[in-house]
Amino acid sequence: MTTALIEFVAPWLVDHPDELTIEEVEDERGTLVLELSLHPDDMGKIIGRQGRTIRALRSLARAAGQRQDHNIMIEVVD
Repeated sequence: MTTALIEFVAPWLVDHPDELTIEEVEDERGTLVLELSLHPDDMGKIIGRQGRTIRALRSLARAAGQRQDHNIMIEVVD
């Protein structure tokens, strides 16, 4: 559910949605980490001014994860 939500929202925020990939990784504490890989020109767009956009995405992911009793984190990778 959470990955589907981020897969739906994130392409609308970038200029190169075809180069956006989302990978699910589970860390040692059991937290689901969604790693966003995207075009270098889109880094600023997904992070936003003062990190507001990525903070909003993280809030959405946390809220969706709480409904399923999961801890979820979003990371932007190069």
